[in-house]
Amino acid sequence: MSTQQSAPQGGRPAAVIFIFITVVIDVLGFGLIIPVLPKLIEQFMGGDTARAALVYGVFGTAWSLMQFLFAPLLGAISDRFGRRKVILISCFGLGLDYIVMALAPGVGWLLLGRIISGICASNFSTAGAYIADVSPPEKRAQAFGLIGAAFGVGFVLGPALGGLLGDISPRLPFWGAATLALINATYGLFVLPESLPPEKRDGFSWRKANPVGSLTLLRSHPDLMGFAGIHLLFQIAHCVLPSVFVLYTGYRYGWSSSTVGLTLTAVGVFSIIVQGGLVKPAVKHLGERGALYTGLLFGMAGFAGFALAPTGFWLWASLPVFALMGLFSPGLQSLMSRRVAPYEQGKLQGANASIIGIAGMIGPGLFTVSFAHFIDKGRAWMLPGAPFFLAAGLLVLALALALQAARPVATQPGA
Repeated sequence: MSTQQSAPQGGRPAAVIFIFITVVIDVLGFGLIIPVLPKLIEQFMGGDTARAALVYGVFGTAWSLMQFLFAPLLGAISDRFGRRKVILISCFGLGLDYIVMALAPGVGWLLLGRIISGICASNFSTAGAYIADVSPPEKRAQAFGLIGAAFGVGFVLGPALGGLLGDISPRLPFWGAATLALINATYGLFVLPESLPPEKRDGFSWRKANPVGSLTLLRSHPDLMGFAGIHLLFQIAHCVLPSVFVLYTGYRYGWSSSTVGLTLTAVGVFSIIVQGGLVKPAVKHLGERGALYTGLLFGMAGFAGFALAPTGFWLWASLPVFALMGLFSPGLQSLMSRRVAPYEQGKLQGANASIIGIAGMIGPGLFTVSFAHFIDKGRAWMLPGAPFFLAAGLLVLALALALQAARPVATQPGA
């Protein structure tokens, strides 16, 4: 099969591996710069940490905004023109963008690079559509679990490698991310076939490609709006980790940066174990709905454990419980993909990515404000774990909604 031919249902191993690597590199690139980007901004701010923190907040909002705007656009373009072109162009763009950031002479160029990074990294919606194209309905939950494992791999390796390279030079992690992205894109030119044949493609329209237009798909199928609400609540809750985890553990346990990094690495390792090894047997024995419910229940318990842990040891003991929340996403993705037609898989993934973008713009402010409020020294009653209790509460709402939305349906157009 040439690289221009369509991948058969069931997937071509090299192509599926490429998609896995693509998602790993997207997340790895994000993780690589976590330890160095704030410090680089601080240098440009003349060592003013407060100003650097404000600017870094703008960076985070800008990245989430780009994800919200462009993930549905890339998904819709891939429904019209095929997945291969979109994936490869975004991979090359991501590599070139990291070079721009590595050479950035000022904070403005860094912000431009972060914006471009958010655009190009939106290709995970198209990667999800590719997996849906080449995976039979009964194996989609397992395939989406592979995508989850890719996130785990990137999350494990990124911060650790970024910190190591950053000790040598704050610019080096950007060069490392650029090298990985460009090598992967070049490899994809040879191994990635098209997954969506011309006869299954859909027409392109801006109504479908814009974020609001992509969300209209969710209203066009039974139960999809309910699933979208579940997804939004889950993603907002998940924002508590990048928003306050470092501040919380430093405030409550006096953890150093190395201890925080080691803990985040452990979170990633447990995620890989769950997504790569437990999703298949869990879906087999519990079903897609059971996996969704179970993931939400363990997420509640994990967040509550973080909030209540009196010492760092007990927070560590909560990590395996929290990791089982990873059963949620494969079950949700599979249930949603069964309710849309093959030519709508890209728009569905784009809509889901838009939900993640909306959550990324809501969650950080919600949790940082709650954390600051409940550690105020002027308060008679302090509760530093409040953000994690709030996250657990959001998952309680998600479970209540899931019990209604995840009921079996009579017809499943994507099955």
